Amino acid sequence: MKPVILAEKPSQAKAYADAFSVKRNEGFLEILPSPIFPEGAYITWGIGHLVELKEPKAYDAKWAKWSLTNLPILPSHYEFQVAKGKSKQFTIVKRLLKGTDTVINACDVDREGSNIFYSIYYQTGAKNQTIKRLWINSLEVDEVRKGFSNLQDNRKDLLLYEEAKARQISDWLVGMNGSRLYSLLLQARGIRDVFAIGRVQSPTVYLIYQRQMEIETFISEPFYEIEATFTASQGSYKGKAKSKEPKREIVQELLKKHGIHPKSPGVITTVTHTDKRTPPPQLHSLSTLQATANRLWKTSPANVLKTMQGLYEKKLVTYPRTDSRHITPSEFTYIAGQVSDYQRLINHPFPVASLAPKKRYVDSSKVQEHYAIIPTKKIPSQAVLAGLSALERNMYEEVIRTTLSMFHTDYLYTETKVKTDVNGLPFFTTGKTERDKGWKALFTRPSKENDKEEPTLPPLIPNEAVESAIGIKEGKTVPPKPYTEGQLIAMMKTCGKLVEDKGETDILKEIEGLGTEATRSGIIETIKRHGYIDVKKNIVSITDKGRILCQALEGNLLASPSMTAKWETYLRKIGNGEGTQERFLGSIAKFINSLLAEVPEQLKSKKIDVQLVATTAPAAVRNGIAPCPKCKNGFIIAHKNFYGCSAYRSGCKQTFPGTFLKKKLTPTQVKLLCTKGKTNIIKGFTANNGKQFDAQLSLVNGRLNLEFQKTSDTPS
Repeated sequence: MKPVILAEKPSQAKAYADAFSVKRNEGFLEILPSPIFPEGAYITWGIGHLVELKEPKAYDAKWAKWSLTNLPILPSHYEFQVAKGKSKQFTIVKRLLKGTDTVINACDVDREGSNIFYSIYYQTGAKNQTIKRLWINSLEVDEVRKGFSNLQDNRKDLLLYEEAKARQISDWLVGMNGSRLYSLLLQARGIRDVFAIGRVQSPTVYLIYQRQMEIETFISEPFYEIEATFTASQGSYKGKAKSKEPKREIVQELLKKHGIHPKSPGVITTVTHTDKRTPPPQLHSLSTLQATANRLWKTSPANVLKTMQGLYEKKLVTYPRTDSRHITPSEFTYIAGQVSDYQRLINHPFPVASLAPKKRYVDSSKVQEHYAIIPTKKIPSQAVLAGLSALERNMYEEVIRTTLSMFHTDYLYTETKVKTDVNGLPFFTTGKTERDKGWKALFTRPSKENDKEEPTLPPLIPNEAVESAIGIKEGKTVPPKPYTEGQLIAMMKTCGKLVEDKGETDILKEIEGLGTEATRSGIIETIKRHGYIDVKKNIVSITDKGRILCQALEGNLLASPSMTAKWETYLRKIGNGEGTQERFLGSIAKFINSLLAEVPEQLKSKKIDVQLVATTAPAAVRNGIAPCPKCKNGFIIAHKNFYGCSAYRSGCKQTFPGTFLKKKLTPTQVKLLCTKGKTNIIKGFTANNGKQFDAQLSLVNGRLNLEFQKTSDTPS
């Protein structure tokens, strides 16, 4: 039998197919016989997640209705279904998988890829096949062929699937129970909106809220310093006395004590020069690339991931969803062999300092599933480069420049420290002199970044007399700045620094914070979509809806990054074969039961800003047409071509068409359907035969029905 290769999506399947001669069919490709596949093979694909968890009502009809009395939602087992609109491709995959004895998992080489493969595989009912794993970091033809020639077994893959499935179910449980619990309790406080709760989403929103509260409650205080501009024989420089006081009178007294007036002359007492060097930066992981792109081009983390995925599928960069900043000797060898080619791509030749691998970049012990993001062996033509978007070009060049910096010299500079004495009061100055730009010549950074660097000083000589212009400078303490999207990615990764408990800090450091390299940008997009945060001009701020959520969550484990970190620690044990899904989901069930027992009482004593209520749901409350007749929790709101429930993310599928039998439905008519179950007579419906007629619309079991007055105009 021909083996069947299952890719995660069509573009990935096409990249594999480029390594072979193939025949195209609907929903799959046929690899013609080759040295790697003597009998040939089939390549088929998912469309991301072909299979998803069933909704609560599939387990018990009572869970269709949002009600506190129907909680908790804890099914005794979990069932999956083919995702809506994807049954055609699933049928093709099922036929191919059940018709072979060997299946190759060629989905993305990470935990989620394992989840997608096995959820599809088990849903097809296929069994007893040999399953192999393709594990590659590049979609180049040579790497693809090499990968298929050296397939791995699926033992590690099965553990990753168990870990991913446990995470998927736990997130579903927390979301289904937490969202209903908080939404219903807040609804009882007069806040008619749906509050989605998530294991990683909620603590992320809370950390943003905490920063916002720090900013809003910050009390700016004045401070006073003594500054001077000194003029020496070969130029001027600035100095500052070590005095930072809350009152002007204190520094005035210090000046008086030393008999200093604005023009008091000074003497340079010491000038020390220290040669320093900065090594080239480490290679990029996804998060460092996201942070860099956001800082330089204001690009959202989600857009960075999408762009890098596109470059990966164009075979220009290696696998982007990596948290490693190191490569192995194998990658270093091909990079070193093509340095001059990469230099030509960015039009920046330079003498190679060394072709020896350095531990800062090349360390197999620091590489687990994936190595750092680097350019592939493929050297694109000018035509290919010209076909890239501006962002693709920027991202590709950033990866190339960072990779090439391994072969450049260190950045060399001299740090100069000067002490200037004025009547016994020392003033201190620090400056730098660049000696060799080194690797920094590869990067052109905005002037704002360069402004932060220490100033260059003129030649200064010890014991030289200098003229002075001395004054008191007034400043004010400033609050912390709000996060940018790039800083939000970094904050999620390093949030252990924000936790006071040492043990919890260590856990967060070990698992690298909230979310994973592959999921953080998606989490940010999700909390945007739920209306918890706004991003304007790259600045992240909490919305009124986000404030209400955080006020409700305050003091609860759902707001704590430590909670999700502890869960993540155990999930990793499952992936390592040291833990079980049953034990983990058992602890989640206990957590949910404790929420149901504790949160109602906790919320009674919580102060919720009532004045925010009117703005929590801009779409659902301010523009809401009527309460949803189906779920009773959301509001029916108008979209471009239809009306739908604001609680659709929580499972409500109630919709109304924007146009029915060629007659546009008005918001007033939809409101009558929701509140009265029936409209007034609507004129001008058009039957299939083109004849126009008048009728009432009624709502029966969520569907529209026509009701006619008994006249001769009733259509047949």
